Amino acid sequence: MAKREVKFDHDDGLIVSEVGPWATEKHARVRQYIEISSATRKKYIPPPAWHAGAAYIELFSGPGRSLIRGTNRIIDGSPLVAFKAAQATVPFTEMHLNDFDAENSSALNSRIRALGGAPICYSDPADVAIDKIVAAVNPSGLHFAFLDPFNLAGLSFDIIRKLSKLKVDLLIHVSVHDLQRNLDDYSRPGDVLDTFAPGWSKHVDPKKLSRNSFRAALMEYWLAEIRKLGKLPAEGVELVEGPTGQRLYWLVFASEHGIARKFWEAIRDPMRQTTMDF
Repeated sequence: MAKREVKFDHDDGLIVSEVGPWATEKHARVRQYIEISSATRKKYIPPPAWHAGAAYIELFSGPGRSLIRGTNRIIDGSPLVAFKAAQATVPFTEMHLNDFDAENSSALNSRIRALGGAPICYSDPADVAIDKIVAAVNPSGLHFAFLDPFNLAGLSFDIIRKLSKLKVDLLIHVSVHDLQRNLDDYSRPGDVLDTFAPGWSKHVDPKKLSRNSFRAALMEYWLAEIRKLGKLPAEGVELVEGPTGQRLYWLVFASEHGIARKFWEAIRDPMRQTTMDF
């Protein structure tokens, strides 16, 4: 297999990832949420010293800059979007950013430091990085985590469970395209669904359901498991589509705080799908 070509940003000489044009939509939600929640976040920022802080968390962060596939346009990745949005309103006290690829992590670290930030960057598998991050942040602080994996295989429910120990608002990218394309493989014993939604097979029987009903029941089970953790998913789920209308992913917001869910309802696109229908 040919090695993928590594591409660089000519402005800083560092590597970039490649993304579809729809990436700007999820980045807009990250930016808007950080902006709209800034007054609440400010209540956790020292001084006084007993204020417990507010961290930004990403486990699949990329190098910080991305080339839109098929173009020459390079855009900020979500960590830079988050950093700039916070700096313009109320800065985070910490940024915990992870990417399994050490070169990506190094490039991201350099880019945020060039902007005056001091991120804490990791280059671990997500299930390793999450333990380090949860141990590092103040559990009494108010944190925001953006979970943006490439596919469902990266979205282990253990990550959400561990984050739920914190006072944290969650914005989660769930790949509907991956779920539709790989449902048969993923539903085999020991495969992706067992890590994405542990225990699903005891509650959802695919033999008794159409494929659409199976997917819908699976996602309702997943949402119910998040509720059990005390993180209540917002009613509005935003569907992001590709240029030809193909269904790509949902953005799911969850928080224990009613005001946070109201913030999400205020910024999401009301014209997009609001439930996980198939």
